[in-house]
Amino acid sequence: MDQSHIDKSAAAQQSRLIERSIALFVNFFFIILAYYQVKAASRGLLIEYGGSGWFPYTWVYSAVALTALIGFYHGLVERHSRVRIVLGSLLLFVGLLVVFRSVLDQKSAIAAITFYIFVDIFSVVLVEQFWSLAVSITDSSEGKRSFWFVGTGGLVGGVAGGFLVSYLLENTQLTTPDLLYTCALLLIATFVLNLLMWRAGMYEEVQGETAEPQKKGDWRSLLSNRYLLLIATVLCLSQLAQPVVEYQFISAIEQAYSELDERTAFIGKFFSVMGLVSIGINLVLTPITHRYLGIFAGLVVQPLMISVCSFGFFLHSSLSMASIMKISDRGLSYSINRASKEQLYIPVDPIQTYQAKAWIDMLGYRLFKVLGSGLILLATQWLPVRLDIGELSFLTLVICTLWIITIGMLASSYRHLTATA
Repeated sequence: MDQSHIDKSAAAQQSRLIERSIALFVNFFFIILAYYQVKAASRGLLIEYGGSGWFPYTWVYSAVALTALIGFYHGLVERHSRVRIVLGSLLLFVGLLVVFRSVLDQKSAIAAITFYIFVDIFSVVLVEQFWSLAVSITDSSEGKRSFWFVGTGGLVGGVAGGFLVSYLLENTQLTTPDLLYTCALLLIATFVLNLLMWRAGMYEEVQGETAEPQKKGDWRSLLSNRYLLLIATVLCLSQLAQPVVEYQFISAIEQAYSELDERTAFIGKFFSVMGLVSIGINLVLTPITHRYLGIFAGLVVQPLMISVCSFGFFLHSSLSMASIMKISDRGLSYSINRASKEQLYIPVDPIQTYQAKAWIDMLGYRLFKVLGSGLILLATQWLPVRLDIGELSFLTLVICTLWIITIGMLASSYRHLTATA
């Protein structure tokens, strides 16, 4: 085989990889664009038909539903082709969206709660499906080169999705429940794109790249490793603070706007702004912080900013202050915090990392979000002396203090681990 033929073959392969990366970018863009239609709608509808007081209960119900369904879904993946499951899931969600659009005309709290839980399941299943399929068709070297670009499709989709929600509600005759139809149309486009990619051979799974089967994690192995336990505590404390901040944000929206479509449009715009902030932090603040201050400075930014903003919200419980507080939580979580926490696992054995992440993702995150929801209900509804939304900031300050202390302990353990490696 002469050199020119080898060069042509390599060029053709490179061109195909670029085409697939672009197709995956567009695919992920459409998934997140569709999700943000119903994400904004689910929040607006639950505020309208149930009120902010129903949100902590709904988060608990959602965690239970996800825990029950994820096991069933994983079993399904083991028995059927990933591509067929993706295509079937997209059609199923389109049908359910049409059904929910009719049900929501009843304007009941139960319908709004059920729809909110459906949206949570929608996001977890479609995003997990996408990355599972992307990983199965991509070898390790290609993944390192292209996954940052593919993931950016989701960030751009989130920004565009929020702006699309506000545009449709403010400039057309569509109402908040009609966003379910918008989502369904985008899912149909996603279905067509996936079908075309499949027929073009882009979903051919990589052979010989599959890692050796990992042993299922034992929770005792996590508890026996002080460093991994500290990582789990830091990550779970972030989940404990998140529902408190979210509840204050939702309550502020409920007080600031009286109309359903106004609330949904604001939520859509807010998600877009938060996405832009996350992208900006990821491109500018994260590399500077990691280069000059280290990963633990990156980890501590989020609880510090949440503490400052929570105290500001206590002093002035306005929607603008709640929005800044929300961005300090989720905006930093999606950017500098995520980039920092992934580096924590570098000194750890890969099998232990796999086991730890499995337990944190499967149990820790959901358990602590349920615990956070319980603390909100205890402080605002169940105790004889009830806190208002501004006073809830003291609960956040306590959580953030524990969070920062644990980061300090984790930094010490990390230095000891890397020094003896």
